[in-house]
Amino acid sequence: MTDPLQIIAQGLQTVETPQLMKFLKGYTAAEPVERIIIGMPLNLDDTATHATPLVQKFIAAFQKHLPHIPIETVDERMSSKQASQSINAMGLRKKQRRQKGLVDQVAATLLLQEYLAQR
Repeated sequence: MTDPLQIIAQGLQTVETPQLMKFLKGYTAAEPVERIIIGMPLNLDDTATHATPLVQKFIAAFQKHLPHIPIETVDERMSSKQASQSINAMGLRKKQRRQKGLVDQVAATLLLQEYLAQR
């Protein structure tokens, strides 16, 4: 999520995929949401990865359940690697650095910050 002036991206929380739609419905009902930014997994040669169809399926479901909220996709290549590097730079213990939820949260924050910077 970002601040009202859309300057600084912040991590929200990691949500397991089966609970994601329920979480987003609740969150968007409680908070003003202008748009949703979703990372699109692509290979280095711009082809789809094994996860691309899953993301596309989620986008279709999101648009069905919350059609009033626009979605924009952003290239998420290398985001997990960048997140891992950022986490390493924080000096966290090895066990903490390997937590997938933390890596995902930092990667999402980095994606949003980059999106904000490009606007």
